Amino acid sequence: MKLGFIGTGNMAGAIIGGIIKNRIFRPEEIIGADVSEAGLQRVKDTYGIEVTDNNRKVAAEAEVLVLSVKPQYYEEVIHSIRDCLRREQIIITIAPGKTLAWLEEQFDKSVKIVRTMPNTPALVGEGMTAACANENVTEEEKEYVLKILSSFGKVEMIPEHLMDAVVAVSGSSPAYVFLFIEAMADAAVSEGMARQQAYLFAAQAVLGSAKMVLETGKHPGELKDMVCSPAGTTIEAVRVLEEKGMRSAIIEAMKACAEVSRNL
Repeated sequence: MKLGFIGTGNMAGAIIGGIIKNRIFRPEEIIGADVSEAGLQRVKDTYGIEVTDNNRKVAAEAEVLVLSVKPQYYEEVIHSIRDCLRREQIIITIAPGKTLAWLEEQFDKSVKIVRTMPNTPALVGEGMTAACANENVTEEEKEYVLKILSSFGKVEMIPEHLMDAVVAVSGSSPAYVFLFIEAMADAAVSEGMARQQAYLFAAQAVLGSAKMVLETGKHPGELKDMVCSPAGTTIEAVRVLEEKGMRSAIIEAMKACAEVSRNL
């Protein structure tokens, strides 16, 4: 079986790396196409896969085809390859805003589509991916795709109407977290800590806190209360965050993100 990628950017690279590391496909079973010669050389040198500048070659050879180009190029790419596709192929998409109905219309033929939304922590094997499939995909095929997607993090099947929420809560949220880490580090630097040490302390605190949510099963509010001693330092910091509208700012940012996703 051959796995194909049209588009070999950062997200595709993260997926390829996870797949090879977990031995789901061997490098020689993966082929990637891109308009960027530098991008092709990078994935070839890093992962040892076959590369080409011909999208149609990838579409014709792959049993599982990942469309990992930017959303604005989806229509052009699909129209250029759709006559190469076969009924038994599985098409995996990773574009926000491109619904199963829209994708089916662009392909203009009966195809198996799994719509997904991964995120950039896939680069370090800690991605979070949501997936939904059209009616042409069998349960066995869904399980196979989930196996591929779980090679670079966690994956959940969801109803398609939640996909815009996924874009906001995991697809785009690494940017919010990076902003939070940067702000915490800036504050530590203002208190006299060296910059690189500040990033270490802030990033590890975020990593450990997230792990507590996942592994303890406790409500985030309960975990927050465990840190907030009466009349202590933490509750004072929480008071200021609430006063400055941190919770509301995050909610409004995510709602704006989901709205843009809906209208792509």
